[in-house]
Amino acid sequence: MSQKKAAKPAAKKPAPALKTAKTKVAASSTKSHMTENRVFKPSAEFSKNARISSMAQYKRMYEESIKQPDKFFGREAKELQWTKPFSKVLDWKCPNAKWFTGGKLNVSENCLDRHLNGPRKTKAALIWEGEPGEKRVLTYQQLHREVCRFANVLKRHKVKKGDRVVIYLPMIPEAAIAMLACARIGAIHNVVFGGFSAESIKDRVVDSGATLVITADGGYRRGSVVPLKKNVDDALKGNDTTVKTVIVYRRTCQDVHIEEGRDVWWHRELEYVDAHCPAVAMDSEAALFILYTSGSTGKPKGILHTTGGYLLHAQMTCKYVFDMNDQDVYWCTADVGWVTGHSYMVYGPLALGATSLMYEGAPNWPENDRFWRIIEEYAVTIFYTAPTAIRAFMKWGDEWLKKHDLSSLRLLGTVGEPINPEAWMWYHNKVGGGKCPIVDTWWQTETGGHMITPIPGATPTKPGTATLPFFGVDTAIVDDLGKEVGTDEQGKLVIRKPWPSMLRGIWGDKKRYQDTYWSEFKGWYFAGDGARRDKDGNIWIIGRIDDVLNVAGHRLGTAEVESALVSHPSVAEAAVVGRPDEMKGQGIVCFVTVKEGIQTSRDLSDELKKHVRKVIGPVATPDEVRFAAALPKTRSGKIMRRLLKQIAAGEIIKGDTTTLEDINVIAQLVSSGED
Repeated sequence: MSQKKAAKPAAKKPAPALKTAKTKVAASSTKSHMTENRVFKPSAEFSKNARISSMAQYKRMYEESIKQPDKFFGREAKELQWTKPFSKVLDWKCPNAKWFTGGKLNVSENCLDRHLNGPRKTKAALIWEGEPGEKRVLTYQQLHREVCRFANVLKRHKVKKGDRVVIYLPMIPEAAIAMLACARIGAIHNVVFGGFSAESIKDRVVDSGATLVITADGGYRRGSVVPLKKNVDDALKGNDTTVKTVIVYRRTCQDVHIEEGRDVWWHRELEYVDAHCPAVAMDSEAALFILYTSGSTGKPKGILHTTGGYLLHAQMTCKYVFDMNDQDVYWCTADVGWVTGHSYMVYGPLALGATSLMYEGAPNWPENDRFWRIIEEYAVTIFYTAPTAIRAFMKWGDEWLKKHDLSSLRLLGTVGEPINPEAWMWYHNKVGGGKCPIVDTWWQTETGGHMITPIPGATPTKPGTATLPFFGVDTAIVDDLGKEVGTDEQGKLVIRKPWPSMLRGIWGDKKRYQDTYWSEFKGWYFAGDGARRDKDGNIWIIGRIDDVLNVAGHRLGTAEVESALVSHPSVAEAAVVGRPDEMKGQGIVCFVTVKEGIQTSRDLSDELKKHVRKVIGPVATPDEVRFAAALPKTRSGKIMRRLLKQIAAGEIIKGDTTTLEDINVIAQLVSSGED
């Protein structure tokens, strides 16, 4: 593989600043979701060069996608490379959708082979940097070669079409290579996040019936080695799984146990194969991957995604939402173990022929400017990260950004949860220099790709809203009886028509699929999220329905209370949960981290309570404010509110905590009361 450092593209002329259309509330004012009125239009220069350059164009395309989906998606699908043309665009019998029936294609071929007959052949497909500082670049030609070689390794170990393969790797190019190799031969991959425990691995191996596991000796995180191989060994103890082979990539060069007859080294297996491996033509509805949802109680759900519709949606959203082109260096900071890493680090960008950047480690290793240094070094143009990361950057301070030139950035994105307006503004002003559109994307593991999102060259954006539905996404916000609610009224978010990348089921459990997603409202997909629509048609995600508090008969979204807290100048991050209250039904408990240099005190606690009361109203006044050095997060940056609810209620901590970034945070929170 090539070890060459990525060439730094020529710096682009910065785009003009986004225009503020109306400013009923000053940018420095505090506000909740309900009072946010700042509107930012795309600059004329950005719109001029964008694929979708106006709201009129977006509305025409959206209307066609809803009213004539066969015509719209049939046309879009022709951009993929089909081994056999499809005969029908959509066959829908709720809750089962079949897209592009009769068609055959291969995802690996679409991500690699079709780019080899032109200038993309020698273009960087993946740029990688390891946490210790190693750098690698794989061109499309080199990535194709490595994928074919590893696909032949899988075939050497008797992996065939339809077999399940578990991938448990750090953030290294081999993770993408393994995924694409599985897709090339028709195996179904099941990527397990590298922060999961042995028990979590075993659950996924057993449920999916995997026959082969791909792992590494270890991976790096904050200067330490994560013992991936040991976790796999522990998961496979007892010989009560279907796994016959474990392929081990040498990453950290530490001593690991190698079980004879089961374990083999990646690099040694490559010695037995060549780089010729034709892609297998797969039915459009053939299974591509299983990805298990995590972080909730109960048995994880194995979300099943198929081939044609998923790939099309991933490619389309990269094309229209990220406005991705051949000159871009695109960086999605998500781990490949999450669906964001699947759709927007591997499949979407590579299908479009883009350059995708991967980074292995933590954003604050060895110092708090690691992300900004990477953006400057590789001249990143599109940056896609999570609101939790953005709030952490805010807490660390602006001085870390000031050390680096971020002028290459032309587009910013957020993913994972609603972003509070003040974090949006900081991201816009400090990271984007006031010139970059922000695409705040709402979607789920189950949806496969973006569902509600701005189109950067067309959509006027407001801080904190995901704005409008993507093509083919027919959304509604309804009450418990399925009746649409009025403007600015909170309700349940549903999707009334099928879309190409929708989940096709829960692995091995048809009844759970029906009960979980299609039973609340007959014929409609229920997302499990609460939302509201403002007077301009923008959709505001309130948060999970089970994160909606019922305080003295009033329904409050935890995201709204969190947003109010973070709008206070002393607060870096907040998480809000409910606890049982005999008088009100639920009381409001706020876990707050403050910015660098701020001292916590009873006075600050009282000030924050008054602040929330002022921003939202008396009903939202917190019952308790707990200050914390950090909040309990997974390595992907998700706050584990399940644990905070248990802490707030004074309960014993239950459930899996192995995905936590820092287990010590829980002990600190349990021992802390209100300051």
